[in-house]
Amino acid sequence: MSAMTPEILRLLIVLLVTVIATLIGNHMLKRAGRLVAQTDNVWDDALISAARKPLPVMIWVIGLAVFLHLVHLQTGEQLLDYLAPVRNIGFITCVAWFLFRLIHEIAANIAAKDRENERGVDLTTVNGLSKLARISVVVVALLTAMQTLGFSISGLVAFGGIGGIAVGFAAKDLLANLFGGVMVHLDRPFNVGDSIRSPDKQIEGKVEHIGWRQTSLRAINMTLLYIPNSLFTTIVVENVTRMSHRRIQETIGLRYSDIDKLPALTASIKAMLEQHPGIDNTQNIVAAFNQFADSSLNISLLASTKVTALMEFQSVKQDILFKVAQIVADHGADFAFPTQTVHINPLA
Repeated sequence: MSAMTPEILRLLIVLLVTVIATLIGNHMLKRAGRLVAQTDNVWDDALISAARKPLPVMIWVIGLAVFLHLVHLQTGEQLLDYLAPVRNIGFITCVAWFLFRLIHEIAANIAAKDRENERGVDLTTVNGLSKLARISVVVVALLTAMQTLGFSISGLVAFGGIGGIAVGFAAKDLLANLFGGVMVHLDRPFNVGDSIRSPDKQIEGKVEHIGWRQTSLRAINMTLLYIPNSLFTTIVVENVTRMSHRRIQETIGLRYSDIDKLPALTASIKAMLEQHPGIDNTQNIVAAFNQFADSSLNISLLASTKVTALMEFQSVKQDILFKVAQIVADHGADFAFPTQTVHINPLA
């Protein structure tokens, strides 16, 4: 049996060092993971979690590159002349993979902490920035890999400028939706979970997802609406969730025979509104005789409730209308209903 040559010994040492480095790296990551799990910082958890898969792959990329380099020196195999660019692309891929996972883990940890502590973090912005950062990582990694393979990035950019015009005409709607999605993420007219509506397009529902091309709304009838993001740059959007008050605006019609009771009656209604616990008396409160209608004397009722939730608002409004009816009865008045008076000419 022949003795082991120095060349083979070096190759085995490289493989052994690679295996040992992989085991040490995995052990250190597990130990660091147990330590950072005891902290409330979202960044260190994301860093360790993001490195779990790319780090062993990167160690093997470096180890195999050294191994094949030694083989190339010993054999002169021409195929191994391409080792350097392949090694560089593997290294770039591992770094991009790590950054991609890191961005995703940070966004996921921030969302989890927000659900746990109810800190009111804007998850729409977090998700939008996460998507934008991951896209940037992929684009930079692709351009770097192409540069490594010998492609001229400047020429590619020039070609992209010409081709971009053609692509822009062919995919103008898609690009409009993409830019609309960027504006939604930057301007933040609404977040996931907000109830919105648009009087321009008769759109109303609860936001379930904000994508780069379209936004999905859960309508009142529980159907799912998919709205192109470009539409939000041209229409008026009302964010119902962000309203500070809800308005009660009613017209109450009384009989013409009750005109002498209107001053005291409107004063009582206004006093009731000002003292009602569900009404914000720092806002405008109106209870005033407004119009001589065909069959009634109309009183305008205007007030703003402290609550904005629909069911709570309906409860407050119902209580106020019952109190108004009681005030009308207490003053000996009554509500009007459509009537017509027919005058008969006795000489006809």
